[in-house]
Amino acid sequence: MLVGIDIRLVRIDDRLIHGQVATIWAKRLDIQRIIVVSDAVTKDNLRKTLLLQAAPPGIKVNVITVSKMIEVYSNKLFDDVRVILLFTNPIEVAQVVKAGIYFPTVNVGAMGYTAGKKMISNTIAVNDADLEAFNYLDSHGIELEIRKVVTDSKQSLMEALKKAKL
Repeated sequence: MLVGIDIRLVRIDDRLIHGQVATIWAKRLDIQRIIVVSDAVTKDNLRKTLLLQAAPPGIKVNVITVSKMIEVYSNKLFDDVRVILLFTNPIEVAQVVKAGIYFPTVNVGAMGYTAGKKMISNTIAVNDADLEAFNYLDSHGIELEIRKVVTDSKQSLMEALKKAKL
């Protein structure tokens, strides 16, 4: 019997819940809940409301802070609950890992371009803080994979960073 949250996918995607997550990933991974872990999104009532409405039928959505994720991770109320954890950036993933929560793999879906970021693929842009977080995660043995959908072949994020000379 599993103890604790049954995390089926940890994904960084600044779009959060959208068609790929809501239909393909959620169904394939047979999840019960999507947990959005983002300090910024918890403060944005409009975005939070839209995320709650975007959930596939029968799947609950929670939008929580990084500190709340760390607090509830070992709560017995979540024993055996099958979840997808969605983050908007690798910095918050690294904060959760630093608090002692380990993920063997982190999927990177999309990180949009903003000023100061460099594109490393057609869907992923990074800045220095992102790079530092990815290097931290990699140094802790966490596989960092790029895949839009579950049926795509895995690509190594660290190899993409090397090719981009970052």
